[in-house]
Amino acid sequence: MSTILHIETSTKNCSVSIANCGELISLKEINTGDYSHAEMLHPLINKALQESKLTIKDIEAIAVGKGPGSYTGLRIGVSAAKGLCFANDIPLISINSLEILAQTMNIDSGLIIPMIDARRMEVYAAIYDKNYNSVRETKAEIIDSQSFLDELQNHTVYFLGDGAKKCEEIILHENAVFIENAFPSAKEMTTISFHKFKNKTTEDVAYFEPFYLKDFIATQEKKKI
Repeated sequence: MSTILHIETSTKNCSVSIANCGELISLKEINTGDYSHAEMLHPLINKALQESKLTIKDIEAIAVGKGPGSYTGLRIGVSAAKGLCFANDIPLISINSLEILAQTMNIDSGLIIPMIDARRMEVYAAIYDKNYNSVRETKAEIIDSQSFLDELQNHTVYFLGDGAKKCEEIILHENAVFIENAFPSAKEMTTISFHKFKNKTTEDVAYFEPFYLKDFIATQEKKKI
């Protein structure tokens, strides 16, 4: 048996799930259009546990979306996961948030390019094949009309995620398909986490940090007139 709690907070989607042996038994998520994770994450965890008729003592591991993504969202999700692991002496599993996002897409052929917004014309992106095997590692990149041209010349390419929307007017190739309203979800973490749990692919809870990919840059709030 392996009862795993999943937490995904890399985007505006605050998402929690519980699975047993890779099979989803509860999913709770909310996307208000802003980052309400600090207020919503722990209530969602409690609701998922209640729905599953479990307590935190029944959880055998916690899987967290490690990023890349929102600095604040990742900090909240990873801090919650580490705190629960420390308090209950259970292992921590991490999953790339772009891999989680890619799993929301089912295709028969072509490539999947999940994108998470990184402000302005920059995105965090990776490339996966139809079986979710990594074709290209995760990068932070500025999008222009030549982006992913090699992939587009040979494949239908599915762009998805909150970073893909702003690329639709720039990447105009006929093989480009843009998928709206796709976010990383704890629903898609269950198979990956179960595989890692069986193989004991876990993190050092004391030293684990989110996969920010680039340094956090604070923006100064504009003064009100």
